[in-house]
Amino acid sequence: MRHYETIYIINPNMVDDTYQEVLSKYNDIIEKEKGILIKVDEWGNQKMAYDVGKFDRGSYVLVEYCGLSGLTAELERYLKLDDRILLYQTVKLADNVDPEELLLKEEEAKKAHAPAQERKAPEPKTPPEKEPTEEKDVPPEDDKKDETTSEVKNGI
Repeated sequence: MRHYETIYIINPNMVDDTYQEVLSKYNDIIEKEKGILIKVDEWGNQKMAYDVGKFDRGSYVLVEYCGLSGLTAELERYLKLDDRILLYQTVKLADNVDPEELLLKEEEAKKAHAPAQERKAPEPKTPPEKEPTEEKDVPPEDDKKDETTSEVKNGI
């Protein structure tokens, strides 16, 4: 099977229910064409590099999947016909891959990433309490030292 990655941009003004409907539609197309979903990554509403139609923002979705060559043609046909999709692009990442191996790698990456997210939010640190210091006998500064530093500062 071939390993593909498709990114598509959805109209940002859609209601959440419609947005989820679009996601499930394209995931179902991949599965209907005997493809295997590896990862669906929703990037959220982002500013685009240039305006597409009247939109300067869009909801980005990245989908990684494995399938035969006819799968991408069918998926892109549906993406082209849907008015809710602003842009899309498909890239072939590899020719002969094992989908099960990719799924295992993705699961391991999620497991490794989960503890990292927990570590990102540490508990707020409280400043250490200052211990009371005892006053020590400190010799008074010499007046001569002050005069020499003032002379240097004044350029004398």
